[in-house]
Amino acid sequence: MVELAREALHVSVTDPVAASMNFLNEVAGRFPDAISLAAGRPSDEFYAVEDVERYLAAYVAHLRGQGLAEMRVRQALLQYGRTNGQIGGMIARMLETDEDIRVPDDAVMVTSGCQEAMIIALRGLCAGPADVVLAAEPCYVGLTGAARVLGVPVIPVPETGQGLRPETVAQAARTARAAGRRPRALYVVSNFANPSGVSLSEDVRRGLIEVAADEDLLILEDDPYGLFGLDDRPRPALKALDTDQRVIYLGSFAKSVFPGARVGFLVADQVVVGTDAQRSLLADELSTVKSMITVNTAPIAQAVIGGVLVSCGFSLRAANREKTAFYRRNLHALMAALERHCGGQEISWNSPSGGFFAVLHVPVRADEKLLERSARDYGVLWTPMSFFYLDGGGRQSIRLSCSSLRPGQIDEGVRRLSALIADVRP
Repeated sequence: MVELAREALHVSVTDPVAASMNFLNEVAGRFPDAISLAAGRPSDEFYAVEDVERYLAAYVAHLRGQGLAEMRVRQALLQYGRTNGQIGGMIARMLETDEDIRVPDDAVMVTSGCQEAMIIALRGLCAGPADVVLAAEPCYVGLTGAARVLGVPVIPVPETGQGLRPETVAQAARTARAAGRRPRALYVVSNFANPSGVSLSEDVRRGLIEVAADEDLLILEDDPYGLFGLDDRPRPALKALDTDQRVIYLGSFAKSVFPGARVGFLVADQVVVGTDAQRSLLADELSTVKSMITVNTAPIAQAVIGGVLVSCGFSLRAANREKTAFYRRNLHALMAALERHCGGQEISWNSPSGGFFAVLHVPVRADEKLLERSARDYGVLWTPMSFFYLDGGGRQSIRLSCSSLRPGQIDEGVRRLSALIADVRP
């Protein structure tokens, strides 16, 4: 029998952050009756199996309405397709309708989830050993994990309670450059970030674009939660403010439609100039990377998402009004539960203006050991914030998610968590 040395495998196999997330999943599996304030997934109540058939039929009807012959319709769904996808024009129309983002159809690449979009962008931009990516910290583990798989170093940029500061980003870029590295891009979640819940002000958004120009950076803007603010106040995407093609926009239909479709996208309208002076869009250049990862995004999955876009008039904001109201109610319920059960215990928390997450600061070490006790003895799950830091941090903080529960479950989960902290605090 072959035996392989664990230390001889790639570092991504033994990534401590990935191991931590696996531990969380394992604990959730062992204690299925525990209330999960850890899961950041959408609520199941908005999905029905019949929706797949309905949206698929809507897309087929759309293709036929465009005059496609039956053979072409069949090929569109059942054959290999264009590497960058077949619904890029629909996504471009949606972005213009909902976000005031105006880009050519060919600047949109349809990906197998937003995670693939991250991998493609990182691989395409980071070409040499000196290339690094800056990322707001605490950082979504999907980005740091993708970078670890690719061998791309990530330099954390500390986040404040109001998000990134442009001057901190500039200093991080200059420090990296002075150390012989080449900072290529900055990763940021602009609205209601995972895990911090922080949303950037418009002044900060404009400041980040200015810093990107000054420091010759691209910005990877990830915005999976932007539809779910506590109010309808406009929050312009960095890409909508981008007049110099500094922003690569990463999108997902996991929260706005359903995760099982596994469809995301990236918008890369930057111009690439070859040695022969030929000019092309970055999205086209990145298609070579995608072709070696997934060949193309599943046409049937694209068809389902295309059917959704056709059915909602290319406005996911309009299509998600019921979900938005649900997630608003849940976030209000979480804030009320924290006030009710956690006040006066040397516990503090932030107050996000939307999204799925909030951060709780506690007077105890919030590690895997405490999480296991929480699940076993108190029947509540949560996520240690230390999972989202590269070099330490977050040891006395907890990420809470309220997206997949009912208000009564949220209240009971917070009550149980409060009881745990009261029992273990010094």
